[in-house]
Amino acid sequence: MSRLSALLARETALAWGRGGGPLVSVGFYVGVATLLPLAIGPETQRLASIAPGAAWVALALASLLSLDRLFERDYEDGALDLLTLSPVPLELTCAVKCLGQWLAAGAPLALAAPVAAIGLGAAPALAPLILACALVGGLAFAFTGGIGAALSLGARRGGLLTAVIVLPLFVPPVIFGGGALDAFASGLPWRPALALLCAYAAAAVALGPLAMAAACRNALS
Repeated sequence: MSRLSALLARETALAWGRGGGPLVSVGFYVGVATLLPLAIGPETQRLASIAPGAAWVALALASLLSLDRLFERDYEDGALDLLTLSPVPLELTCAVKCLGQWLAAGAPLALAAPVAAIGLGAAPALAPLILACALVGGLAFAFTGGIGAALSLGARRGGLLTAVIVLPLFVPPVIFGGGALDAFASGLPWRPALALLCAYAAAAVALGPLAMAAACRNALS
């Protein structure tokens, strides 16, 4: 347990300092939310109708920024070889790395999501659900994004390859999260969409580390 705690502390610290940490992701997220009214017009009613969905799509795009270095730095300096040979299973190590990524980048983005959505005109009553969806969705983004980061190890333009791999995997959380927010705003049943989002995140947490460990072993072989 102490090894896992130390590994989580290491990965969170690396994720926090990697490429500017969460400040870059949050800054990108705020930038997208700021540019949106300039692109579609300042009409309050129009902005309010698309604010939850726009905030959710911006969250998915901002989550991409910090994925390319999730495994690459350890791969380049040899730390990944040591992690592979450590007593902790590589699958568990990959899960801890993604959890650290979520704590350092996903959680700050989730906290910014309600603020951005309300700034775009969403009803304040949506804020708790936006936060919940962003936290769960961020977990799904971290673990599915880790698959792309592991598969692109050692490749040129790894960041671009990671984005190409993970964007299709980001589609279900965007659909389920946006659907839950839209249903809540329209007075329709929103719990089924939230349940599907939670199920997708649980599947990503359970299966993602297996794919990441296999990709890392392949890159090191």
